[in-house]
Amino acid sequence: MAEPFSVRVTVRGYETDTQGHLNQAVYLNYAEHARWSMLQAAGISQAGLVGRGVGPVALETTIGFRRELLAGDEVDVTCAFEWGDGKTFRIRQEIRKTDGTLAAEVTAVGGIMNLTERKLVADPRALFKELATDPALFGL
Repeated sequence: MAEPFSVRVTVRGYETDTQGHLNQAVYLNYAEHARWSMLQAAGISQAGLVGRGVGPVALETTIGFRRELLAGDEVDVTCAFEWGDGKTFRIRQEIRKTDGTLAAEVTAVGGIMNLTERKLVADPRALFKELATDPALFGL
């Protein structure tokens, strides 16, 4: 199996809390940044999605915090899609320090919403295959 998509992020001082570690909500921002970076790398833009009348939606997100992150730490945020047969998909992500230390695990369930009907599209996998210039990034 190929390595999952990854993007590097540096923890900024203003993202930390009074204890000096990364604020818990910022982990979601890092995960979201990696997802959009992966879409862009695969050739899918936000404008392209909207132009097709669809958009990604988050249905559930779980974060497991493993080690603290401090200002100045560099982390790699991975992103790997898992496809089923239904209207949803799972995204598994890890946030790791560059020394390999696992700082957090993020698991999300998402879908693609038809923006006119306000309902999930029946086959998000087929839509990603159609829109992506590099569908292999999604395991397709």
